[in-house]
Amino acid sequence: MLHCLKSDSLSRRTTFIVMLFALSANTTAQQDVVGDWPYFGGNNSFNRYSALDQIDASNVDELEIVWRRDATAAGLREQYDGLQHTKNLRATPVMIDGVLYAQNAFGLVEAFDPATGETIWTQQPYEDTLLEAAGISSRGIAHWDQGLDQRLLTVRGQYLYALNPQTGDTFPDFGREEPGRVKLSSNESDSNNFALTTSPLVIGNIAVLGGFLNGAGDGGTRKEAAPENIRGFDVRTGEQVWEFSVVPRPGEFGYDTWGDGSAEYSGDLGSWCCLSADAELGIVYVPLGAPTSAYYGGHRPGDNLFANSLVALDAETGERIWHFQMIHHDLWEYDNSSPPILGEITVAGETVQAVMQANKNGFVYVFDRATGEPVWPIVETPVPQSIVEGESTSATQPIPSKPPAFDRQGISEDDLIDFTPELRREALELVADFTLGPLYTPPSPWTDGGNQGTLTVPDAWGTGNWNTGAFDPETGFYYAVSYTNPGNLGIAPTTTNGATMTHSIARGSPDAPDIQGIPLVKPPYGRITAINMNRGELAWTVANGDGPRDHPLLRELDLPPLGTPNRPAPLLTKSLLFVGEGSDAVIGTVPGGGGAYDDADSGFDESWRWGTAFRAYDKANGSTVWEIDLPAGTTGAPMTYMHEGKQYVVVPVSSREAEPEWVALALP
Repeated sequence: MLHCLKSDSLSRRTTFIVMLFALSANTTAQQDVVGDWPYFGGNNSFNRYSALDQIDASNVDELEIVWRRDATAAGLREQYDGLQHTKNLRATPVMIDGVLYAQNAFGLVEAFDPATGETIWTQQPYEDTLLEAAGISSRGIAHWDQGLDQRLLTVRGQYLYALNPQTGDTFPDFGREEPGRVKLSSNESDSNNFALTTSPLVIGNIAVLGGFLNGAGDGGTRKEAAPENIRGFDVRTGEQVWEFSVVPRPGEFGYDTWGDGSAEYSGDLGSWCCLSADAELGIVYVPLGAPTSAYYGGHRPGDNLFANSLVALDAETGERIWHFQMIHHDLWEYDNSSPPILGEITVAGETVQAVMQANKNGFVYVFDRATGEPVWPIVETPVPQSIVEGESTSATQPIPSKPPAFDRQGISEDDLIDFTPELRREALELVADFTLGPLYTPPSPWTDGGNQGTLTVPDAWGTGNWNTGAFDPETGFYYAVSYTNPGNLGIAPTTTNGATMTHSIARGSPDAPDIQGIPLVKPPYGRITAINMNRGELAWTVANGDGPRDHPLLRELDLPPLGTPNRPAPLLTKSLLFVGEGSDAVIGTVPGGGGAYDDADSGFDESWRWGTAFRAYDKANGSTVWEIDLPAGTTGAPMTYMHEGKQYVVVPVSSREAEPEWVALALP
């Protein structure tokens, strides 16, 4: 098996460090000194951590909402009749030199006052058309400076923009074909499908981008898709400097892991969550996703590099330095969809500069970030094999010896709910026609009136996702925010017109069953897990939110919090861990199981409302220190900054009913 391998570019990095990064801003130091938040993950280490401590356990209960800022660009909507916006506000603001910047609901960058939320400037559509005005928010923007020269790098639709932080104007010398922006789609057929929901990452003078093309991909019936390559662009000119092929080309390392010539037509594999970087090493860390048609791979025999891998790239050239593949020949869509977090840990008395990569499967894989060597052994372990016609399952999968999984993996009858004997019996009846098994039990053949598929835990959305992970550099603790929900994968011969795959997800294959909105597996359904990364051990786990304990079938049982199954992201400060409950506007929300139930009008029909709580937890033990109800659930990651002697916490919120906005909290 091919997992971790270094390339020759490792030896060239010393020159690059001296030449390139002597000129670049030290964003980590900037945040620590002045209380800025220069990248949407906190800094390029993506630790979601701030050393600010004005707000602590002794006064957090005094926090109050000090301003709210509408993110729906009312003026733009008035200007363009019929302009629609998504309720899923992904954007976490960045704080740079006393100004907040974030993309609004249409993906246009806004600059606003950190003390009041009042507008300083708003990016205008490139052209005065409805097509240019329409768009969606991404999770963040990037900042570059060299002396007096500063730029904001942002992706909107199929374009990379460089904006003046003072005015919001584009730079006419950025981009060759269209001054002020660079087209990212490779051809016209892809132009309407290209999207980047994350942020560029700036290291030195290079802006690094992943990509996402809404092609055949997940659950499709066509094996052909465009590879979502990783690219580096010059921040001054917009010229593409390098490109890394996520599906290796002929002659490149890994090409032979795609059997039967499948590298010629396979694609996807994008890095759609988050990137991180080590400026001293000159390395960008890229977490990659699943290959085309993640649930059937008979047309792509082999391990399929670099799908489901963490790849360390030379930031100057884009060449691979090392990689590790978490899932061989993926059949579950277990992407590396969480940020690769950089941090220093102490293992057996030795200091390790680590990179910690969470996967949808519930594991955190920990490596020396310079060499790619696992900090603890990762063992190739035999796994169940597929019985689907034409499938070629990997015989083994790499299982970390440490730390343990941070959420539930696999499903057996012992994992089913037992709140009451009646619910237990119903759960057993509901799974009788499904295949159950441990992690990596493959999708199974669906038959009408027979086997309905394989119940998987985690489901294809994963237990870990873009929201998972924050790291405390003072204690060496990693905090995983996750959810638990079964999925179902039933495979059948493809009958769809135009299909180029012999098998795909069966049309008759149902969703994983639940009991009137109650998940079939035991709680917590949303949880926070603290991992001591110095020891590779779980420290504590708590349910995040009430979950369905107020469901009509459960409310008389006096259950503890069961956890809300959603995707809130954490924020760490010197003394506290802040986490919301998520929102029904977030893509991947689990139907049922969230918030407080209200069945006054419709009895037992899954009617419920999501919780809007935002909490501060004690980092040491997970106990709730404080909570507040926000105007809606959290959709993006919270952040914190210091401005004129006052610490603020800003949270993106919205719901299917409430409009997107940013809410700022501070001490009175």
